[in-house]
Amino acid sequence: MIQAMQILQTPLMELKDQVEQELQENVFLERKEDQDNGEPQMIAPPEPEMMQLEDRLQRQFAEDIDQLESRTEFSQRNRTSSSLGGEEGDKKLEALNNTPGNGISLPEHLMAQARMLELDPDLLRVVEHVVFSLDADARLAETPEQIAQSLIVSIPLAQAAILVVRRLEPIGIAARDLRDRLLMQIDHLATAGYVRPLTRVLVDLHLDDLARNKLPKIAKETGASLDEIKESWDFLRTRCNPNPANDYSVTSNAGVVPDVVIEEIEGQFEVKSQRGSVPELAISPNYRELLKEAKNDPNIYEYLRRKVESAKWFIEAVHQRQNTIERIAGAVVRRQDAFLRHGIQHLKPLKMQDVADEVRVHISTISRAISGKFIQTPQGIFDMKRFFSGGTQNDSGEMVSQRAVKDTLKNICEQEDKSSPLSDDDLVTELAKKGIHIARRTVTKYRKALQIDSSSRRKQF
Repeated sequence: MIQAMQILQTPLMELKDQVEQELQENVFLERKEDQDNGEPQMIAPPEPEMMQLEDRLQRQFAEDIDQLESRTEFSQRNRTSSSLGGEEGDKKLEALNNTPGNGISLPEHLMAQARMLELDPDLLRVVEHVVFSLDADARLAETPEQIAQSLIVSIPLAQAAILVVRRLEPIGIAARDLRDRLLMQIDHLATAGYVRPLTRVLVDLHLDDLARNKLPKIAKETGASLDEIKESWDFLRTRCNPNPANDYSVTSNAGVVPDVVIEEIEGQFEVKSQRGSVPELAISPNYRELLKEAKNDPNIYEYLRRKVESAKWFIEAVHQRQNTIERIAGAVVRRQDAFLRHGIQHLKPLKMQDVADEVRVHISTISRAISGKFIQTPQGIFDMKRFFSGGTQNDSGEMVSQRAVKDTLKNICEQEDKSSPLSDDDLVTELAKKGIHIARRTVTKYRKALQIDSSSRRKQF
């Protein structure tokens, strides 16, 4: 049961690795295609003294194995008949488009540059420590004194190592904070061309006011015009990068493989399972040969029994995972017809408990089943969790999902007058005009969730 829950929660791409590991560890588990495409194996009849032992094992597992094999064959036929794309070329193109890229991590990128500098070995060792001490935003929290104490080196050597890292690309690495990072980038740009002195002043002395969009206050304190401040502000936004580490991955980029695909066929939406590159599994028929080794050794017999049982339960768990996800997707499709036809603003509220009641599983099973799973719809590929949210009632009495409300709120903010942006009270009024009545605090909550600034910060002078 624990294994079944773990497999249910595993995303499709990770499931492939788990299946491959199980194939290596269990001699009774093999790919279905290996059985179908392999040469026929001549299995010798069991010796008379083997009959009793073999019968015990077969009686215990034969029925379960037959059920699993028949289910595997049915799933294979289903998979073949429901193949998406029709043309082999289309399948290859789709696979190519969704092939994950080989990402490079920021430490790898930085160390590759550092090794090109032919540094002294002692300095390179400290540089490597600095590189791997950077936080997720590529900032350096450790001081030279702390680095020197940690590595038992001199403080000047630690300072030299930090300076080496700060000169590597992308500029802004190993900064102490955002102000330090932007100043590093401005100084670098200044060596290659003209940078207004005002730009550096804004970052050095007025960064907090810039973040709060208090341009008139900055103009009063610096004596610069609003247009000059806006030009420097635009320069910062277009030429400087507050998050240079974002261009580099911690691991290789992962492609998204949907577990289920929703297709419209003759006006009706149908759910089709996707296995990605996860192979079909079956019980190996070669256990008879191994049984011969167990005729005089109870330990070998017990080993065989455990392996057959493990293979049986693993195949059962994989099939159960596929069946559960497909049933959940079917329940979602039956409730989200308008979304599938018309888009995100027609997404209806949906509770996990409602789907759990329909497919007759516990709500925790729903939570596990949709975690990290994706569904391909006519409107695009979505995380399955996106379909589960609360909602509010509009003027026509219909329930509108939180996702649809947020989408409407985002559209209102995008279309507002930027010189006089809407306050949260104004947004409440605009939503009410569209039949959506929610409290001001809810508007504020949704706006922050959408990473939309307050009206004072959205104002353009």
